[in-house]
Amino acid sequence: MKKDIIINVSFVETRIAILENNTLTELYFELVENERMVGDIYYGKVAKVVKGMQAAFIDIGQKQDAFLHFSDIGENFSRFKELFENKNSKNGQNEQGRRRYANDQYLKVGQPILVQITKEPMANKGARVTTNISLPGRLVVLIPFDRMVGVSRKIYKRREKYRLKQIGRKIRPDGFGLVMRTVSEGKEEKALRSDLASALKVWTNIKKAIKKNNPPALVYKDMGMLSSVVRDLFTPDITKLVVDSKKLHSQIINYLRELSPQLVDRVELYQKKEPIFDFFGIESEVNKSLTRKVWLKSGGYIFVDHTEALTAIDVNSGRFLGKKDHDANSLRINLEAAAEIARQLRLRDIGGIIVIDFIDMVDENNKKKLQQEFNKELRKDRSQVNVTPLSVFGIIEMTRQRVRSALLISISESCPACMGTGRIINKSTMVAKFERWLKRYRSKGGERSLQIMLHPELAKFFTEGYRSRLRRLSWKYWTRIKVMSNENMSMDDFRVFDKMGEQDLTDKFMP
Repeated sequence: MKKDIIINVSFVETRIAILENNTLTELYFELVENERMVGDIYYGKVAKVVKGMQAAFIDIGQKQDAFLHFSDIGENFSRFKELFENKNSKNGQNEQGRRRYANDQYLKVGQPILVQITKEPMANKGARVTTNISLPGRLVVLIPFDRMVGVSRKIYKRREKYRLKQIGRKIRPDGFGLVMRTVSEGKEEKALRSDLASALKVWTNIKKAIKKNNPPALVYKDMGMLSSVVRDLFTPDITKLVVDSKKLHSQIINYLRELSPQLVDRVELYQKKEPIFDFFGIESEVNKSLTRKVWLKSGGYIFVDHTEALTAIDVNSGRFLGKKDHDANSLRINLEAAAEIARQLRLRDIGGIIVIDFIDMVDENNKKKLQQEFNKELRKDRSQVNVTPLSVFGIIEMTRQRVRSALLISISESCPACMGTGRIINKSTMVAKFERWLKRYRSKGGERSLQIMLHPELAKFFTEGYRSRLRRLSWKYWTRIKVMSNENMSMDDFRVFDKMGEQDLTDKFMP
């Protein structure tokens, strides 16, 4: 399979596209003012312990406290107290009447703790963190207070796995664990030692930062999104990496010369006048990834709807007109939809609970084919997924590992008119809403002369025609009403003022 990485850099954002056989499959955005947080390590303190939730909230100096589930507290957690002993000699002691510090997963409010971010903050939720600290390098991952030596699952050759494991055991520092990354395949011991030395320096700096600072404090900032993509995704199976920034091109070349010189020739500087995403046909796909409706080649389509709790995906036959029986037609659309849905999940970076409503089928063999095809497409996903069998209602439920907000949420914001619902109150209902307001106002003995401010389109609806809606309301409630148009007004709102236009009376007579 041909795989390419295309990078577009502007002064406000960086976009990274992953292409598989010239088809966009993954897209990463990073705004200048919203840097990536996953991988950052904080010296925090326990703000709250909630036994009922089996979790604790950790103050890391952010707007919302981070969420630490007890399942994310590592087995070696108690050994981390060594880092804080100079801060407070009593930390970690199993004194009578106090909660124990470590392996029984009970924490004491106010105690220091070292955590690493695993999921970005989303909406009103703080970041999710773990005490299982890991420091990824290009070739190895260093795990403090561990003894394990592991090898990436993506290295399939048994002999190479055995070789790397033997080297790992030989170079592993006392008190640390190691994981040999996919890129380490074929690398000599010297290169692995060099990468390990860099990771050990990072750990030394973290310990120094802990001694210098009081919690909460950021003690390690992981690479930005761009650097981490080059580190983690620019593997030997990548055909080429193309970037449109001279500065970034030089940085990538210098980085690779030290760790993976064999990949330097695959890095290209894009110098054409046409925007890089236009040249590679990516921009149109990016725009499609932000729409609710995605068309299939057969004429069918899928709807993707985000909610607070889950993402719902609906498969429809659309314009598809098959010549065979209904079940065969449904299978064809469903198989095409399964491949596209798997791609859209990666492209839009949709995580959490996902519910997919496929077109109903009767034949059990067809259902099995759909399940197998969908599972096959999901194997291309680097994120962890769990999928349930197709239900009797033609629904598949699944979860996908969520690290950051979905693409649509990351680069958009709620509409100020509809407040994120995607709909606004219709014009006739707005007339009725104003009439109820007017009735309340008159029941309290309000004056018989008012001014109402409306969006121009809504104002036209209120006043058009000889027997306009506003004229009828004026006669019914014996009140003179003057209309003022304001383009800044929402289509489903109005403001009512006294006859001089000085006092806003709206909220006073709202239910």
